[in-house]
Amino acid sequence: MATPLTPVITEFWDRPDLYTLDGYRAVGGYTALDKALKMDPDAIIGQVKDSGLRGRGGAGFPTGMKWGFVPQGDGKPHYLVVNADESEPGACKDIPIMMANPHALVEGVIIASYAIRANHAFIYIRGEVPNAIRKVAFAVRQAKEAGLIGKNILGSGFDLDVVVHSGAGAYICGEETALLDSLEGYRGQPRLKPPFPAVAGLYASPTVINNVETIANVPYIVDRGVEWFRQFGTEKSPGFKVFAVSGHVKRPGIYEAPLGITMRELLDYAGGMRDGSNVKFWIPGGSSVPMLTPEHLDLPLTYEAMAEAGTMLGTGTPMLFDQTTSVVKAVTRWLEFYKHESCGKCTPCREGTYWITGVLEKFEHGHGTEGEMETLVNLCGQIAGRSFCALGDAAATPYPAALKYFRDEFEAATHTSADEQFDPVASYVFAGAGAR
Repeated sequence: MATPLTPVITEFWDRPDLYTLDGYRAVGGYTALDKALKMDPDAIIGQVKDSGLRGRGGAGFPTGMKWGFVPQGDGKPHYLVVNADESEPGACKDIPIMMANPHALVEGVIIASYAIRANHAFIYIRGEVPNAIRKVAFAVRQAKEAGLIGKNILGSGFDLDVVVHSGAGAYICGEETALLDSLEGYRGQPRLKPPFPAVAGLYASPTVINNVETIANVPYIVDRGVEWFRQFGTEKSPGFKVFAVSGHVKRPGIYEAPLGITMRELLDYAGGMRDGSNVKFWIPGGSSVPMLTPEHLDLPLTYEAMAEAGTMLGTGTPMLFDQTTSVVKAVTRWLEFYKHESCGKCTPCREGTYWITGVLEKFEHGHGTEGEMETLVNLCGQIAGRSFCALGDAAATPYPAALKYFRDEFEAATHTSADEQFDPVASYVFAGAGAR
């Protein structure tokens, strides 16, 4: 029996006025805020901790624990920053949330700010999605006019200012510290950690950075309680998830389901693969996590099960590919993206993405060698865990998994000669580094 879908954040998306204050209030919106403002801020943090809510932006870090890291009584201003710079290849779930249900995000922002004692909040939205920016800005404006943002919110004595900030289209700004530098007016580049943002974040003050979907969960947890939230999902991965299913399926789209649903069940909801197609490989959470094969379709989509399988749940935006897809070409396209989006701050990522992409392009055109297959493994190993941020790790992720499951495709893309050897300098120039 298929796991039933659990529409919560998406429950009223078919309501045309949901993006307005009246439409959101008509379905129970802002009742959680009334409850929250009557609670002690620490009690809200405790409630979110007890719920087991984990970050929905990719890493899956416990949200309540992150809030609890913010030092209290330190005499510094505190900030909440919402990371809405969704730009991972294949990821599309935060933007639909902001388009359809922006007030859930705004209500979550107010509650989270109150909990961590922040009087300023920022929503950093990717600049290429102007409609989402307009919807969220409109929701913030309506909330201000209704006295839900501003001075002495609902007579609680709590003050909050919310700023909607449009990014400039840099993928690297999805990394939380690069996002902070961008907000401060600098070039978006990741910072060395520690210190971590919870101690020294925006303007060197304690800062919490959460994903859109994470914050949108908060009003429902506060309103309906911990037991209600934990009835969904598993012990270690409780709750529900907005899955964005794409690729060679009949009905790509948004499916909100409990964590622990299998990819096979989600695929059934998406109508199965397109006619004449079979699953060749799939990726559970954006292109920066290792690929899986049809034998993994029945694994539960949880943080721990995906880790055991050698991958990550990531953003929870599965992409499925059929037999018409070349693994070599797919991996090459992803690496070209990471090469283009590398900020260039650290050597492993800046140089490594060029090296990997150059060698992969040789395979794409059938000019690779057996020796270069192992060279790529070594290159990935030199990047992983050695970069300022996770972009380097993301670039080092696709190839090893592709080689593990589809080594034959890379072998078929080689040409061997007794007197031919791998020339790293020529490969480096081939990658375009010599022209920089």
